[in-house]
Formats: sequence, structure tokens, C-alpha cells
Amino acid sequence: MKIQATIISGFLGSGKTTLIRHLIARAEGRRLALIINEFGDLGFDREALLGGDGTGGEEGECGVPGCKEDDIVELANGCICCTVADDFLPTITALMEREEPPEHIIIETSGLALPKPLVKAFAWPEVRSRVTVDGVITVIDAAAVAAGRFADDPEAVARQRATDPMLDHDNPLEEVFGDQLSCADLVVLNKTDLLTPKELESVQQGLAGDLRPGVKVIATHEGRIEPRIVLGLGAAAEDDLHARPSVHDDEEEHDHDDFESFTLPLSPLGDVEDLLARLQEAAAAHDILRVKGFAGVADKAMRLVVQGVGTRLHHYFDRPWEAGERRDGALVVIGLKGLDRKAISETVLGGAKD
Repeated sequence: MKIQATIISGFLGSGKTTLIRHLIARAEGRRLALIINEFGDLGFDREALLGGDGTGGEEGECGVPGCKEDDIVELANGCICCTVADDFLPTITALMEREEPPEHIIIETSGLALPKPLVKAFAWPEVRSRVTVDGVITVIDAAAVAAGRFADDPEAVARQRATDPMLDHDNPLEEVFGDQLSCADLVVLNKTDLLTPKELESVQQGLAGDLRPGVKVIATHEGRIEPRIVLGLGAAAEDDLHARPSVHDDEEEHDHDDFESFTLPLSPLGDVEDLLARLQEAAAAHDILRVKGFAGVADKAMRLVVQGVGTRLHHYFDRPWEAGERRDGALVVIGLKGLDRKAISETVLGGAKD
């Protein structure tokens, strides 16, 4: 029997990692392996899936009894669909050749990845005899879509152009968003708790025209969805690539020159709210799409995690600091090409350099 693989795509901050944590926490003993395509250099998503301490050796530490650290593989050398031959294929081969290979592989792509080139990799002879793409899941930030941030409607784009600096660019975000939808076998519409019923209905109607026939949209929040709905679709996506159109079908590859990321070091904080206010100020003034990272807080024994999409920020304490562990933190800032790193650093850090 072939190993099943589920590709989970979605734009930055849509909630992919939260969804995956929900799935693996309810794996019911199934042997899972996770491939994470982190955009940035913190390894934040990997730690989040491990449960925060990076060991993964104790029962339940990555949400699955018996889960080991090497069950989570991070590909941090760039967008997974651009590094298929160099990174992804060796990784999937290593998983297949384990003495006890996984029963199911979950692949979290970066927010910038196009699913179709990755699906194509499963048609390679050395892979297709052993692994099949059970399904492509696209996770969507319902609130972002409701705000028109990634709308394909030219009139909506024109209305926003005067007020949204993102639209001043030859915007590739809509193409990425469209490709993720057109390749999907299931769409998870996340963060629906942030919408009114009327807004939710409008988003669902807007998505319908971009989906292939028969593709369902599941509304949820905090990634809460029954694993049996997401896993076991049996799509064999590698066998029907022709039915998954992409604006990049005539290109050998795509690049991400319109995006960049950098890391801001964080000394232990005295005031969490001050940091959040500074981040919101920076996000409002610059083309920042996403921030994520962690920090120490002077009077807290727990590590602070910060995540944000635009000016919407979320923070929580995820785990105790280990004995002797340095409490310095860091934030990955992801945005459109040309980010004013100096200005962002001065806003967030109060004059410190990145």
C-alpha cells in the first residue's frame, strides 16, 4: 500500500500550523511524518509542532504518542516548490527508506508556495510507486479575504489601490492565492469567528468561482476540524494534474523576488504591550505581511510567542524556559521586497539595529 501524503497550502498567517497541530493531536496512533517548509530562519513552526521544547522524545510532545524529533523535517532553504529536486525529493526518499516508514506524511508549504509543482514531484518514477498525494488542502484566512486583501476582482483591486500600498506592486499575491485555490481538493476557511454571518456567506460565495467542481469549503476557527475530513481523501492528485490549472503552467519555475524576510533579535522584554504596540505601528507603516517569533519577559518563567498578520497580532506563553537557556528572542519579519529594515528595526526595537 502506498504512503499517503497531504499537502497543506495557504497564505501567510492563514493558520496552517494550528491546523496541523490539531490533526496530529488526534492521529489515534497513526505513524505520521511532517515536512515543514519554513520561510525565514527561526525554525518557529517546527518548535510549535514539537510542543515548544525541541526535544520531541517524550510521549505527546509533538501531539502524537511516541512522536520523535526526526518525525518532523524542516526545509528552510527556500520555497519548497522552487527547491523540489534539491530539498524535497531527498527528504521524501529518506522517509520512504526508513526501517519503519510513516503511514501518512503531512507537508506544510510556505505561504508563498504554489502547490502544483510540488504535486508534480510525486509523479516522478522514484516517488509515485511508493507515495500518493491523498489531497491538497488550502487554508484561508477568512478575515483577510473578507477585507478584500487577495481579491481577484479587478474592480475591487482598483478600489483598494489608492489606500493599500500592496497594490502598488505588480502583485503576485493574487496569483499565488488563485493557484492555491485551483489546486485544492478541500478548502479550510479558517478564522471564521472573526466574521459576521453575512460576511462569511459573502466570502464563501466569492471563493466558489475559483474552485474546481466538487471541491468543498469547510468553515472553522483555530484549525478545529475533524481529521477524518482532511485525511483520507484519496485524491491521487498526481494523476490529475491537468485538472488543476495554474497561471504558471507555461513557466518552468517561478521566483519570489517580490518578497523578503529578515530577523530582529529581541532582548528580554519589560513590557509586552509596548512591543505589540510597536509591531502594530511598524506593520501599519510598512509592507509587512507577517511577523512571528518568540521573546523572554522579565517577570515571566514562560516563553512568549508572537504571531501577526498585518496589524492583527496574537500572543501567548507556550512553555517554560529551560534551566540555563538564554532568554533572548527573535522575530521573523516577512514582507514585500524593499522593506525598510532600518526603519522597522528602529520602530520595533526603539532604535536598535537589525
